[in-house]
Amino acid sequence: MKKRMVSVLLTCVMVLGMAACGANDTSATSKEENQETEAAEADGEQESETKEEAAEEPAQEEATEQVEVTVFAAASMTETLTEISELYKKECPNVNLTFNFDSSGTLKTQIQEGAACDLFISAGQKQMDQMDSSADPEVNTEGLDLVQEDTRIDILENKVTLCVSEENKAGLISFDDLAAALKEGSILMAMGNSDVPVGQYTQKILAYYELSEEELATNGVISYGTNVKEVTTQISEGSVDCGVIYCTDAYSAGLEVVDSATAEMCGQVIYPAAVLKNSEHPEEAKAFLDFLQTDACMEVFEAVGFSRVQ
Repeated sequence: MKKRMVSVLLTCVMVLGMAACGANDTSATSKEENQETEAAEADGEQESETKEEAAEEPAQEEATEQVEVTVFAAASMTETLTEISELYKKECPNVNLTFNFDSSGTLKTQIQEGAACDLFISAGQKQMDQMDSSADPEVNTEGLDLVQEDTRIDILENKVTLCVSEENKAGLISFDDLAAALKEGSILMAMGNSDVPVGQYTQKILAYYELSEEELATNGVISYGTNVKEVTTQISEGSVDCGVIYCTDAYSAGLEVVDSATAEMCGQVIYPAAVLKNSEHPEEAKAFLDFLQTDACMEVFEAVGFSRVQ
């Protein structure tokens, strides 16, 4: 009897134990299933977020679309505008500035012939006037209408200077000395061509001293450059005794300035700027022109000898 009772008790214990194990297995299975479901849901949410981000990307790309603004500027602005372009990248990272530096006369011809240009900055009023329909017809002889009148502004003033080579064998210290040496035929002077603003200012200085450019050229005392940078290079290399260039170029090249021309000798050296009518990005070009007139940019200009127009 006792044996039978023990046997029954053992059987009950075994049944209860198996039931408990079954419950544990079911619980473990449920937990695993729940974990798998949660993981699947998380993957689904992540995939959904990825799709949403991917859908937003085109809109972001469209918002930061790069714009190419082409600036034609006088060669004497090469260093300053290159420096200012770095400042503008921080101001407008979506605007890429492309510069074309040369003599204002050459730039004017390129624009007239159809070159793509958004903003033009000349080293002289003449080249701008030749493209401005509101200018004197005696200057704008071809009746060109390429300038957006409401954007034109006199942005900077420069100075015309007499610079000498490092040795300065002629001992020049003024424009008076230059005039005397040219009359004697004892020096070689570099100047810009007649279509280059700095060359035109030099012609006025020669006229002020009643010197004939044609006679001087015939006598072999004048060497020409197609832009102010070429004249500057001739002085720096010592291939000429002296040359007439802007104070900004003298500063950039580390040349010695011995004298500055007065307004009576050659007039004011004013740099006009304007957005052109054929600009593909007139708003961005005008924005950059406005930026050039800020105090931050004027500090860059003034550091090399430019000044605000008074």
